[in-house]
Amino acid sequence: MDHQASHQDLELSHVRLGFIPLTDCAALVVAQEQGLFRRHGLSVRLCREPSWANIRDKVDSGALDGAHMLAPMALAAGQGVPGAGIEPVVTAFSLGLNGNAITVSRALHQRMLEANPNAMTERPCTARALKAVIEADRRAGRPALTFATVFSFSAHNDQLRYWLSAAGIDPDRDVRLVVIPPPQMTDHLEAGLIDGFCVGEPWNSQAVAREIGCILISGYELWNNAPEKVLGVTRAWAERHPNTHRALLLALLEAAQWLDEPGHRAEAADLLAQEAYVNVPAELMRRSMTGQMAYVPGEALRALPDFHVFFRYAANFPWISHGLWFLTQMVRWDRLAAPTDWQQAAAQVYRPDLFREAAALLGLPAPAMTMKTEGEHALPWTLAASQPIAMGPDRFLDGRIFDPRAPLAYLDEFSAASPAIAGDASISNLSNPSSSTQESS
Repeated sequence: MDHQASHQDLELSHVRLGFIPLTDCAALVVAQEQGLFRRHGLSVRLCREPSWANIRDKVDSGALDGAHMLAPMALAAGQGVPGAGIEPVVTAFSLGLNGNAITVSRALHQRMLEANPNAMTERPCTARALKAVIEADRRAGRPALTFATVFSFSAHNDQLRYWLSAAGIDPDRDVRLVVIPPPQMTDHLEAGLIDGFCVGEPWNSQAVAREIGCILISGYELWNNAPEKVLGVTRAWAERHPNTHRALLLALLEAAQWLDEPGHRAEAADLLAQEAYVNVPAELMRRSMTGQMAYVPGEALRALPDFHVFFRYAANFPWISHGLWFLTQMVRWDRLAAPTDWQQAAAQVYRPDLFREAAALLGLPAPAMTMKTEGEHALPWTLAASQPIAMGPDRFLDGRIFDPRAPLAYLDEFSAASPAIAGDASISNLSNPSSSTQESS
């Protein structure tokens, strides 16, 4: 094939890619273990990193050529924002959809059941019962509950904040937020240092398997088929190595396609479980990978077939509208100033043009548009294209619609609950007004 015949044109054949031990690094692992990188002329070294701060620093400095990366991290890089990388980053590849969950300690889960049993039966599970617990703690003069996310610029931070605020909880005043690397979440929960977390798999399932936590809601239930990690490289690296970059995209596209073949999920789980990658029991890894999750210790497994989506639903396409949604959340929570040109800010990072080039070489369909409205579809739908693409539901927990052409109007919908937008500091009056969001290293 033509795309395999130009290995001699690669500017760089030895590539170092970082990853965090999470289930959604799967495309990288499969591309390595199935020889797909090699098939496209690449010798790839996968470097397991302990935290997202390490990923940020090593991609920034050039110690890594690219990485499994949080999408908001890529958008924040080069913006001069504290905690973000200095070098601008681009992505031409989404590593998949969904994959996160919000988990709480068993003690907090029991308190929520007692505070509002009806709310705990709702699906998706709202934070209404948690709000009742927070209000009881405030009346009793107890310290605020502590929740962890993996990085301040992360879908996890956005999802946890979205879930809390949808129930009228102010995440900057009513709870304490901290940053903990994913593999350390369950140990911190067991030690009582945190009361809950939002993290990717397999760490939610590990908390349930160790009988120290209960999953309240999956990322899919918060926003059906939401974007997650991306392949991130610095803009300078992409410009210096266009053929190498394309070869990476080709290998990852083939890996993602392989991953969404139903018969391959258990095999992929076994690959990920290895010590060099996620290093957990294969049985634990198979839960989310095969769409069979336990939310509470001892309960029967629940069927969640779209807990991880690696290829279908145009999962790998870098939608500029996804980038815009993440930007709205950064502005909403005062982590980024509102851009003058929203679409340009997202398009500097998200590169659908590069994705389309790679997809065309493999004969795979790619969306002709770069943006789509989110939240309109409760059922599967079809994206019109030269080759129509089957898409999944895209609804948000609270039923809101995100029109990427009107980000400021979208933000205005949240103004009553967001001091970053409304400038209203009187939403909540807790004794613990500050939150810890330092990056873990």
